[in-house]
Amino acid sequence: MSDYRHILLIKPSSLGDIVHAMPTCAAIRRAYPKARLTWLVKREWAGLVERIDGVDRVWPVESTFTGWLSQVSLLRAERFDLVVDLQGLFRSAAIGWLSGSPLLVGFANGREGSPWFYSRRVPVPQLEMHAVDRYLLVGKAVGAMEAGTPEFRFCIPQTDYEEVDRLLSRSGVTPGTSWVAMNVSARWPTKRWPAASFAEVADRLRQEGCGAVVMIGGPDERVEVAAVRAEMKIPAIDLSGATTVGLLPALLSKASLLITNDSGPMHIAAAVGTPVVALFGPTSAARTGPYGVGHHVLTGNVPCRPCFSRTCQNILPLECLRTVSPEQVLAAARSQRSLRMVPR
Repeated sequence: MSDYRHILLIKPSSLGDIVHAMPTCAAIRRAYPKARLTWLVKREWAGLVERIDGVDRVWPVESTFTGWLSQVSLLRAERFDLVVDLQGLFRSAAIGWLSGSPLLVGFANGREGSPWFYSRRVPVPQLEMHAVDRYLLVGKAVGAMEAGTPEFRFCIPQTDYEEVDRLLSRSGVTPGTSWVAMNVSARWPTKRWPAASFAEVADRLRQEGCGAVVMIGGPDERVEVAAVRAEMKIPAIDLSGATTVGLLPALLSKASLLITNDSGPMHIAAAVGTPVVALFGPTSAARTGPYGVGHHVLTGNVPCRPCFSRTCQNILPLECLRTVSPEQVLAAARSQRSLRMVPR
């Protein structure tokens, strides 16, 4: 087996995909403990990668074409002896090739012509496999074999936990008490469960004594959070825009449960061991659902799903999500809370 010493992992986005790549990173680190492992990521997600165990250097890039191109000479100077492209797109494969590494590994079915750049192409035996398991195929191809259950290893600094406790305390949540996180937004409009349904679930959970309901999300998701809060009878705590991406592992590890659309925070919650109740519409839980056991995925059984579309063509708009009732979500939430009444 080759003894790689300087490895570049290319997985620039998105939030959930970065989490999916964590077990492959862990497997590579375990196989090559003396190697220097660099992770190339879009700057907006760098804070999360900084907290992934086993990464020696985070290499942030701007999302623009010129931002990527400006990194070429700097990457070449690093003299990587192995580049692993888990993104599988033209830009990621091209930057890997331009790095000058003698070995560039990626998926045989990568998009946008990316396989043309690879010196080793990894076949994917079936489409309906989870992204975590698909990425691990690339790890195996470079000698990084699985050792039991795929590992999601964050290295969360104590200061993150302290900052989360301060945020919660200022919002009226006593550290150590049970609370439910709720993520009501998603990048695709077709992934969003109705605001009124989220509001009904939040109100009912409060009435049943589940503790606080805490809305999470980025600054650009405040509109969706406000729409849910406007429908609620009992006020919720709004932390949308109040936390950085890097704080999400610490924050979600404190929650007793996350109720969410198909989104990046869903994958972070699953990675830190927080039970998830997830609403899936146009996407496939088999490919990108919360990984591991102990999670609930709810979706409407309609013939057109999964369509993987950002625009709904169904005669009944968003039928795949709208047919999931608040009572179904509440039942799933109750069963999850019985397993984990008090957060860590």
